Amino acid sequence: MKLLTSEMRKKLPKYKAQENSKDPTVYIKFFHVFSSWYWFVTEGEPVLDNDGIEVDFHFFGYVKGDFPEWGTFALSELESINLRGLPMERDKFFSPQPWSKVKEDYKLYDSVI
Repeated sequence: MKLLTSEMRKKLPKYKAQENSKDPTVYIKFFHVFSSWYWFVTEGEPVLDNDGIEVDFHFFGYVKGDFPEWGTFALSELESINLRGLPMERDKFFSPQPWSKVKEDYKLYDSVI
């Protein structure tokens, strides 16, 4: 499964576009079946080299892991994850929704956005 489609790229707000929102929209959820970690994406944009060629894609969002926090993470990092022969996955049934709903549905806790 492709983690980031061209259609998703078009819909995803640029980095810091939702910075002042008290309830940003979460657009994508990534997960791995052998992990209890989740990556909830609110923003993202390509990383370009000096020649303007895309070398990666960086996301901003909430990572629920050992130490849950808001921060940035790279598409290349997610694509490199392979546990027991299985890659990272994107929840294809997840639809964009406010952070408040995601937080409630997944029983997440954050101190600051």
